[in-house]
Amino acid sequence: MNGVETLLVAVAIAVGLVGILVPLIPGSILIFAAIGVWAYVEGTTAAWVTFGVAAAILAAALLVKYLWPMKRMRRADVGTSSLLAGGVLGVVGFFVVPVVGLVLGFVLGVFLAELTVRGNSRLAWASTVHAIKGVALSVGVELAGALLATVVWVVGALIV
Repeated sequence: MNGVETLLVAVAIAVGLVGILVPLIPGSILIFAAIGVWAYVEGTTAAWVTFGVAAAILAAALLVKYLWPMKRMRRADVGTSSLLAGGVLGVVGFFVVPVVGLVLGFVLGVFLAELTVRGNSRLAWASTVHAIKGVALSVGVELAGALLATVVWVVGALIV
């Protein structure tokens, strides 16, 4: 693989990293695909081992991304219906208020759902804060896994 092709893989990985923070692009999937294409084009055993290690890291991060925050939110008694309401209003907010609508809609959706369940705005806000922390933890775990997979790719690219 020449320098330009390697640079294109690096750009795809960088776009994937941004996609984790800005939920418009499937970040981890893009990183997985970019490293997979790189391994395919390189065709060496070292490239495929690099891809395998990066894929395992991304898969582990994906698993932890969903299990760890969900466990924390269940302990805080944040209901699944509240998260669903936050997701729905987040999607609506994304189209209604550009840039920040996704976050505003999610927060409003969780708060309103928890308010109907709990009937107390203070308790509803406490649950909403737990949901926000859970989402932040989820994004952080995915980003950490993607960065680690990127480091594995950089090392692999230097070896190959």
